[in-house]
Amino acid sequence: MDKKDREILSILQRDGTTPLAVLAKAVHLSPTPCWRRVQKLQESGVIRGQVVLCDPARLNLPVTVFVAIRASQHSDAWTKRFVQGTRDIPEIVEIYRMSGDVDYLLKVVAPDIAGYDAVYKRLIRAVELQDVSSSFAMEVLKSTTALPLDYAD
Repeated sequence: MDKKDREILSILQRDGTTPLAVLAKAVHLSPTPCWRRVQKLQESGVIRGQVVLCDPARLNLPVTVFVAIRASQHSDAWTKRFVQGTRDIPEIVEIYRMSGDVDYLLKVVAPDIAGYDAVYKRLIRAVELQDVSSSFAMEVLKSTTALPLDYAD
């Protein structure tokens, strides 16, 4: 990956709908070579997809909850049930397997506390958990989907 590829990615991370002509001009390429670079970035998996980012508050999902989970067991069967159960709950928008005292960290969006409680009840029905700790976000200080490009090679 060279400087031009990083410039292309920088622009597309800010606005994935940037027209090819505008993108090409911004990175000082003609449209065809620019298009080829974008295609190569897609084919190599650097660009995984293009999405529309929605404002959670405008979709009546103003509550963000980070849920720390300690598993009751660590078997393959339990893990499969956990993964399937959490993937089937649309309010769970991110799931991470962690190191340290917490086994999994979930990011949940909900309309209110009662909405989160409904998610919590679905979660504990899906799989047995040892401990669940919920932290409610009070304010978003930074939120971005753009990744730093300084480390790309």
